[in-house]
Amino acid sequence: MNSRRNAAAHLLVRLIVGCVFLSEGIQKFLFADTLGVGRFIKIGIPAPEIMAPFVAVVEIVCGSLVLAGLFTRFAAIPLIVNMLVAIYSTKIPILFEKGFWAMAHETRTDWAMLLGSVFLLIVGGGAWSLDALFSKRKRKPTSGGMSH
Repeated sequence: MNSRRNAAAHLLVRLIVGCVFLSEGIQKFLFADTLGVGRFIKIGIPAPEIMAPFVAVVEIVCGSLVLAGLFTRFAAIPLIVNMLVAIYSTKIPILFEKGFWAMAHETRTDWAMLLGSVFLLIVGGGAWSLDALFSKRKRKPTSGGMSH
């Protein structure tokens, strides 16, 4: 029963992290003025015309990989970097301008995505993932060989 609960917990974390990043990446293209290039200009990200679509693609690709549980640990790394940059560039200024509680309120999703991504980096996609499926296939002994 514990392995089933663990698998379900891993899946829930993958769903949370994957869906949020996938959705945010898509929205950077759909609403470029407010969430994509326009936002990157507003917060002072260098080369916003390049960085906003780049970040959007990273969020879409890595979010999709996390959802599928494919290359989960690898996909978590750029998402962690993404969240660290987001916290540094958008939430730390709030801390200095408006104080701790305003920053704590604004950063709640960032922290959840950061810690969810760290969790996936540490434990992987779980038993109900493509990573686990491919790992099992890889470990199966091949038939037709000579036995000793």
